Amino acid sequence: MNFLPDNSILSLLAGATLAVKLVMLFLGCMSLWSWTIIFFKFFTIGTARKKVIQGYDAFVAAGDLAKGIKGLGDKDDSPLARVSSLAVKEFRLLEKADVNRERKRLLVKDTLRRVLKQGISKEMRSLTRNLPFLATCANAAPFIGLFGTVWGIMHSFHSIGMAQSAALATVAPGISEALIATAIGLLVAIPATIFYNYFLGKLNEVESGMVDFAGAFLNRAEREIAWADKPERD
Repeated sequence: MNFLPDNSILSLLAGATLAVKLVMLFLGCMSLWSWTIIFFKFFTIGTARKKVIQGYDAFVAAGDLAKGIKGLGDKDDSPLARVSSLAVKEFRLLEKADVNRERKRLLVKDTLRRVLKQGISKEMRSLTRNLPFLATCANAAPFIGLFGTVWGIMHSFHSIGMAQSAALATVAPGISEALIATAIGLLVAIPATIFYNYFLGKLNEVESGMVDFAGAFLNRAEREIAWADKPERD
């Protein structure tokens, strides 16, 4: 059963007041941008989660630190490879620093921990970019649609006053545009809410995986760095 024919929806949109048309246009732009973010994040967060899980397993299974880093893959597509490259770079700088071995031994643990934490924060900032827009859509779209609803009802009362009649034919156009503004607002808010919460869950998994990797990296580095646990000879 065709409850509301497509041509009726188009004629309803065409006959809406300017304010309600602007509300619908604004909601349409919000919906388009939010779905663009949803598809993009669905791919990037899913790929990052997969790479983190695979990289952590490869790193733990490797025979030593060097093989573990090599097993993470290329920096262009692996978050763990990018995090570990920052730690290796900082370690090389510390190794070349004009500091005695004992001082280096004391610095290496805190230095690597800070660099790994900074690397994880950088990756998480990249993955969470644009997600606040989904939260904004989830919270604001129903109220924007409600504004269109209020305006449509005001239009209905204005029509009653102009026609001096409360017949259904007089108020129906205003009520219809009011209801469709509410519906569009909910159509924007509902998917934004669902996917925002979904992405938060996946991001927690990604962050937990990177924190676990940082711990494993730090433990292995402390064990395998040749000068880290050997006192300097006089």
